[in-house]
Formats: sequence, C-alpha cells, structure tokens
Amino acid sequence: MVVVLTAVVACNDSSDDTLNNDELNNETPTVVSDSTVNAEESTENAEENNTSPPDDIIESPDDTIEPPPVQLFDKDGLPLPDLSINHDYEAYLNARPSYYMDAGARFGNVIDQDNTPADNKVTNAGAVLGRVLFYDIRLSANNTVACASCHIQRHGFSDPEVLSNGFDGGKTGRHSMGLTNATYYSRGRFFWDERAGTLEEQVLMPIQDSVEMGMNLFDLEVKLGLTSFYAPLFLAAFSDEAITSDRISRSLAQFIRSMVSYGSKYDQAFTAGGSDTPDFSAVFSEQELLGLSLFSGVPGDNSDSLGCDSCHHTSAHSADNKHVNGLDANTSADQGVGGGFFKVPSLRNIAVRAPYMHDGRFSSLAEVIEFYNSGVQAHPNLAPALRRRNSSNGRPVQFNLNQAEKEALVVFLEALTDEAFLVNPIFSNPFPEVINEESEPES
Repeated sequence: MVVVLTAVVACNDSSDDTLNNDELNNETPTVVSDSTVNAEESTENAEENNTSPPDDIIESPDDTIEPPPVQLFDKDGLPLPDLSINHDYEAYLNARPSYYMDAGARFGNVIDQDNTPADNKVTNAGAVLGRVLFYDIRLSANNTVACASCHIQRHGFSDPEVLSNGFDGGKTGRHSMGLTNATYYSRGRFFWDERAGTLEEQVLMPIQDSVEMGMNLFDLEVKLGLTSFYAPLFLAAFSDEAITSDRISRSLAQFIRSMVSYGSKYDQAFTAGGSDTPDFSAVFSEQELLGLSLFSGVPGDNSDSLGCDSCHHTSAHSADNKHVNGLDANTSADQGVGGGFFKVPSLRNIAVRAPYMHDGRFSSLAEVIEFYNSGVQAHPNLAPALRRRNSSNGRPVQFNLNQAEKEALVVFLEALTDEAFLVNPIFSNPFPEVINEESEPES
C-alpha cells in the first residue's frame, strides 16, 4: 500500500535525550512476514523427516532472516518520524565562527543581535522535538499542511509560491518570510508586520490561523497525546510527558533558532584570512569582488559603497531595524508594522528565496537590484539610507548602475548561499517519503 500525503505552510553526538523509533513505537505489534512462517514450517518438516537439504544449497542465516519491516505510520494512521539518527544542535551552534560570536568583531556584533531568551536556550532534546513538530501535518486541522509546507529547507525556509497555500486551499496574505538566521534580529519581533513580540509567540499563530492551519491549541494538545511518540519526546525535552501549547511553542522556537547559516562562499574568506582580516580575493571572482565593494565598500573604502550594509549589516547580513524601502509611494493597502514599515530578513540564502518582498512582487534578484537602482518611490517614511545624501527628506536615490555593476551585485548576493545548510539533515524532514515538502512544479 502506497500512501502519499501532500503537504502544502509563518519558525552529532549520541544523547540520552534523543529517542529512536524502537523506543517510541513500543505499542506497535510485531509484524511477522510470510517468508518467516514458511521458514519455520520448513524447519519443523525437516525435523520430523530427519532430513536436511544438501550442503550445496544450504543458505546462510543472513540470507534467510529478513529485516523487520520499516514502519511508516503510527497508531493514528498518520506518519511516524524517523528518529534513528541523533542530531547535535548544540554542537552546530557552538561551531559558529568567531566573527559571529565575538562582541568586538570587525564585521558587526552579531551576538548582540541574538533574540534567544534566557529561559529558552536551544537544547538537543528541545530542537529534536521542534523539528518533528515543524514537519508534522498533525498541526493542521485536516492533516494536510505543516510549518514546513510554507518554509522549505532548500528555499532557505521560504516558499517559492508568491502566497502560500493554507490547509483548506486558501492563500496567505503575504509571502512567506525566510527563516535563515531568524535568531539574529535584536528587536526580537516576527512576521513582516512584527505583530508577534517574540518567536515563541509567532510559532503558535499560523497554527491557529483560519487560513494557514486552522487548529485549536487545546485540540492540538489532545491530538498529539494520542500518538505513540510525542510523550517520550516531551519527556526528553521538558522532564515530563505533559503536552502543552507553551512547550510546543518553546520547542518550535528552539528548532528555528538553530537555523543559523555560516557556510557560504562569503564565509570562506574568513577561513582564508582570519576573523578580522577576511581574504575575499582568495575566494571571490573579480565580479563578486565588485559586488562586495558596491554592497559594503569592502575591500577598499566606503567611497565606492552604495551603503547596502547600513540596513543589512553584520557578517550574518541581518537587519538592524524595520524599514520603509520605497516599494510604493502610498502603502495604505498594506501598512505593515504601521506607516509602511516592514521587518527585514537576513540576506543569507537570499538567492534561493525567490520571489522577493512581502508581497512577492519581484521574481528574481535582477529585478530587486533594478528596483533599488531606479525604482525607489518617495514614500513619506522612506529610509534615510535610500534618500540622497542620507537625509530625512531628500529625494529617493538613483544609483544609475551600469549593467556590469548590477550583475556584480547579483553574483555577490548569490555568494551568500550556504549550500550545506540547504541540505543539512539536522534541519530536514523526519517523515521520509511521506510528506512532500515541495509546492512548486518541477522545472
């Protein structure tokens, strides 16, 4: 029997806290295959007749013993997670480079951007539970979508659709924001309009949204309690088996905060030259070096810079604040945070996160660059960095870049892609070959 559940969803060392499937599925009856029964009958007949097969056709025990069948579904008929591999999230975060973690790092104080609360640090058991929840279709009212349906790993945990599909076929109001480096935003607020004060608040809101997942939190607690595997996971993460919405929130937030990217081509320059003296010329092409110079003035002085890093700053390319970037002169149709301001995500893995902006209006990085080159609108609250002479009331900038410069900016942004992050198994779907994360047609 082949069962395909299509998901269509805006968060190593061995450890005793990490459970494998044998421990989680102890309520599952043993499955005996026909070949095993036949082998037992053959043995009985041989003993009764005091005969044995000729030596030249005797099979070794390894040939006659079949492995136990792989169990894909729990007692509720829905998918089981594969937890046979222990993932070490704490070690992954501890391996962040010094230019991320040192308070005095020349390329920006990333560690002070971290919005992880003191009472919800990332733990292995907590992130393991969060990963299972993130990919579980049980979190939607009709078991059709998961958080991962709108936040897809190979797309930087964004969605290639302009608007994401909800559990009942509805469309979300805005484009799905990428989750790469979500932990690096000192304001600590989430969604494009920052309506969630913390990541812990944010992760529960799509679950309850009438379009996205349509689930009641009390019903979700009961639903997860009917499985064979969630109680042990909550026990490992929180010291007892109680399944509560607060714990769901905390574990999902831990998993999302573990999604830190530090393995791009840009990062290789720090490996080549050092935390304070990255050698970009050792790893970048001439075109990428031109893009870097236009973006931030490095290498060289800031006289060649467009000042992009004034908003997308630090070595994690995280946002410093909410901004009005001049997409429209009049934002009355969607005021975002208020007054046309919107949250700005990290630029890490931006090349795989098309389409772009809160409404997904741009389909390529080339379109984004052209917008900043010639299309910024004179909104009353336009960011000073996008006004002439960095003033509070000047006209929008016109960079007047030539084609080579525009292309250089694109290839620099592509150098921020962390290929290992996009396939890292610690962030992958634990429900193998059951949930289809991909929502766009194959090219």
